Amino acid sequence: MFRELQHLSAPEQAEFITRKLIAMKSYTGSQGEVHKVEQIFEWISSFPYFQENPEHVWIQEIKDDPFGRKNVWAMLPGESDKTVLFHSHIDTVGTEDFGSLQQMAHDPDSLEAFFKGFPGDYRVRQEAGSGQWLFGRGSLDMQSGAAIHLVNLLQLSEEKRDGHMLFLFNPDEESEHAGMLGALHELARLKKEMKLDYVAAINNDFIAPMYDGDRTKYIYTGAAGKVLPCFYIYGREAHVGDVLTSIDPTRIGAELNRRINQNIDLAEDLEGEYVLPPACLHFKDDKKDYNVQTAISAHLYFNYFVFEQTAQDVLEKLRKISIEAVYEISRESTKKYRDFRIKHGFPPSDWNFQMDVCTFSELESSLRAQGIDVESKLNEVVKKYKGKDKREAAFALAEALQQLDPEKTPRVLLFFAPPFLPHNYLSDKNEHGADIMKKLEKHLQITSEREGEEFVTKRFFPYLADGSFLSLHESEEAIEMLKRNIPRMQDLYPVPVHLIRELNIPSINIGVYGRDGHKWTERVYKPYTFGILPGLIKDFAKDLVK
Repeated sequence: MFRELQHLSAPEQAEFITRKLIAMKSYTGSQGEVHKVEQIFEWISSFPYFQENPEHVWIQEIKDDPFGRKNVWAMLPGESDKTVLFHSHIDTVGTEDFGSLQQMAHDPDSLEAFFKGFPGDYRVRQEAGSGQWLFGRGSLDMQSGAAIHLVNLLQLSEEKRDGHMLFLFNPDEESEHAGMLGALHELARLKKEMKLDYVAAINNDFIAPMYDGDRTKYIYTGAAGKVLPCFYIYGREAHVGDVLTSIDPTRIGAELNRRINQNIDLAEDLEGEYVLPPACLHFKDDKKDYNVQTAISAHLYFNYFVFEQTAQDVLEKLRKISIEAVYEISRESTKKYRDFRIKHGFPPSDWNFQMDVCTFSELESSLRAQGIDVESKLNEVVKKYKGKDKREAAFALAEALQQLDPEKTPRVLLFFAPPFLPHNYLSDKNEHGADIMKKLEKHLQITSEREGEEFVTKRFFPYLADGSFLSLHESEEAIEMLKRNIPRMQDLYPVPVHLIRELNIPSINIGVYGRDGHKWTERVYKPYTFGILPGLIKDFAKDLVK
């Protein structure tokens, strides 16, 4: 690789590597992630510094990963213990959204030629014709980001360094963050063995315009967190000929979805921050075949961003909504059955449409208090679902708990499923945070004056990013609540909270810039991403270790 790069300018190097990375498929949860990491290892090994110091680039196996995935690391030692971590993910989402163009999803030139005549979107057609945009799956999210870090790795390897520069290229950011979770152990090892002082981390996950005509480049000094609140809804089945006696979990689920999904009143109100409301990611009943019986249970879960509020805050909000929804459905069901009975002259009956609302930990504690062997049943489910989807496993554990209830009480059972991402942000109220902010603002100002770019700094990267796992602002109480309400968290999603607290690395996102991440029109803007961003990141990193 070095032979191909050595005579290119930095922007040309960045585009060249980006194209190489786009051409290699690395969909999340595939062997492509493994192959790409191995290829990046070979590329780095070809750089002159690593030819002379091969021990400074290495591959880390991710423990117990079902796909055998790996992280690749590179270290450039400096004079002081101060260390900057550069990190980027190398996986992408799939290409099903390309439809009939799927065969060219990894071919930027073919896509550009197609979009030059694309009648469906004037902006895409215009930008394809400009020659300033690079198309293709992962072009924006975030093969270009990995390419920028590789360019800076090469350049910094040829310069004097006041502190250590540590580079990480990891898989599985798009799903469960296995790469970064595995990296925490390596970061802790390096800190102990090399006495590293982690000053900050620099991620370059993508940024995009917030609205039409927006040319601002947004810089984020922290990351939003995420929880996945789940609802296991256990009702009362009935034949369709007796449907009005049922407690239909799909009705309750639909009401919960109506009250929660895209409800902007549930989004935190933080001045100047881009905060998205909850989004439904899954809703289905338990029926596997056709029959004329109503469903007995339904599953529902939401993506829920957290910024300053805690998982406990989310749980209590959703408990209140659930109680209100269940009351409304119970009231309606009682009235419908009464009206139907009166219409047909049936005598009064004692059908009860009330439901319980509780959390996983509350039901578990109640069953244990009754002397029921909860542990054995949950162990059995964990063993059965080992290696399977973690959301399915969490719902199976919730169902197992419900089945242990001797009363089979209809209920809405609230819990969380993986993944859980902590929220964090840089505080300028302490000396370290203030120093980082001062240096960041200095380099943004320099770049703005030289290049004519407009930058705005915000506290929270509003999407999902690996930087969430580098620092933790949740209290011990909030973490303990999560452990109790993510069913068997130690088995399903063992987040090393103690390591995150110990490392406490601020992660700054200075992202590649483009449009339509995760869409078939995904594209990265070359003049800024390849021409301006590498220098901005490198100069800021060098200043951090002074």
